[in-house]
Amino acid sequence: MASLLQRLLTEAKNRGVFTKVNIEEGEVIQSKTLNKLLDKAQQTAFGESHHFSELVNSDRLLTDYQEAVAMGDYLNILPWWTRSRAGEENVTWPESIKNYAVSSGTSDGSSKYIPVSDQMLKYIRRASMRQVLSIIQTDVPKDHIAKKWLMIGGSTELEYNGMYYSGDLSGITTGSVPILFQRLSKPGIHIRKEKNWTDKIAKITEEAKDWDVGMIAGVPAWVKLLVESIIEHYNVDSIHDIWPHFEAYIHGGVALSPYRKSLDGLMGRPIKYFETYLASEGFLAYQTRLDNEGGMKLLLRNGIYYEFVPFNRDNFTENGELRKEAKALRLAQVNDKDEYAILISTCSGAWRYLIGDTIRFTNLDRCEIKITGRTKHFLSLCGEHLSIDNMNKAIELVSEEYNVSFDEFTVCGVPYQGFFAHEWYISCDDENIRTKTEEIRYKLDMTLKVLNDDYRVERSAALKNIIVHLLPSSKFYEWLRFTGKEGAQGKFPRVLKKETLQSWRSFLKENK
Repeated sequence: MASLLQRLLTEAKNRGVFTKVNIEEGEVIQSKTLNKLLDKAQQTAFGESHHFSELVNSDRLLTDYQEAVAMGDYLNILPWWTRSRAGEENVTWPESIKNYAVSSGTSDGSSKYIPVSDQMLKYIRRASMRQVLSIIQTDVPKDHIAKKWLMIGGSTELEYNGMYYSGDLSGITTGSVPILFQRLSKPGIHIRKEKNWTDKIAKITEEAKDWDVGMIAGVPAWVKLLVESIIEHYNVDSIHDIWPHFEAYIHGGVALSPYRKSLDGLMGRPIKYFETYLASEGFLAYQTRLDNEGGMKLLLRNGIYYEFVPFNRDNFTENGELRKEAKALRLAQVNDKDEYAILISTCSGAWRYLIGDTIRFTNLDRCEIKITGRTKHFLSLCGEHLSIDNMNKAIELVSEEYNVSFDEFTVCGVPYQGFFAHEWYISCDDENIRTKTEEIRYKLDMTLKVLNDDYRVERSAALKNIIVHLLPSSKFYEWLRFTGKEGAQGKFPRVLKKETLQSWRSFLKENK
């Protein structure tokens, strides 16, 4: 198997798959991508309504496209996708949509149904294979990667309503993996179909001793719980006592940093971490290098056309809503200083769709990006502009100082003595540390003041306090189970607002 992977790697290199592409070259590739998407969809209901036939091969393609189609989020395109789900053909994409990815809905608590075309599935499979080949190019032992690959995904037993299938994107993609992946991947079909997450972990744990896993892919929180379950079940010191050839972990969905300390503690020796950006709407990027500070290669030939909206007051409200007068940039216009919200147009029929993530370019010569947060997952009650990036870094630094794991956390803004305060809920399973809540509160506050100048200024003005609660990590996972978000795609929201905050507080009150 190692020789087969090496042969595939050689073929990919010969085709120029791993050739470095800079911003200017990427702009040319992306322009062709947009033209192909518009050409394919020009006779759809959406294409006819927005005059796609007049845009194809235009000398001012992007300008005409931006004038013809307004940018918007899920609610904007929902009426069109609802027509598709009702059985109407040729609405936003000419292919019949057989699968819909049900998102975890971390922004507003509600699930979203995202169309996944057959063409998009092909792009996702191709990108997944290329990511594995890019990992082989690093110093990770090739013979170890050729061992079993453990994919921690959603159930492949999808819901069917007579017209289409729906479920986690990981369940949709895992159910149609390439033949090579099928030969290498675990768990087996009987476990992949399991919908109950607790039962799935128990079944994987039971069979784990029979596998020789070299690589794992999955969301950090659930991979951590699985590895802990295996170590406890077999009464061993580390996961390497069960899987001695485990070398690489492909992670995504949330930032790794809050979980890194816990994961490292479960290992018998260091492993390599590789980030991936596989959203319900498509495969956007993956990490190819170990020395690039977390930057991921933006996939420019993967059925997606990108635009970038500077994430600032000119384009977004204080609540993270897109302003009507917002302006989007093409790839050639971005820099590596500003933060951007991503707009995508895809081969699944998304058009100038605000995916909800914010990114920053880390390397313009390689078109590499880093996810910094969500457009609606930040706090700015009075101008403090506290991003998820700030939160993750602060949690990481404080956990290192106290040599303790703070895997999960969430923050909300609250009224306080006529002004405002931030209220933090942080997971901590060390009872001794939980007696030092006030000390942790002070350290966290001081760290955030160093990381964010706006936060520091507002802490002497309208942001009067920071409140911290240290809770057992089980509370966070129990709430995910309580709200039906337990599983491969389930992620605890880093910022709680409105109904989601009420649900969390009610849960804690009833489960003291």
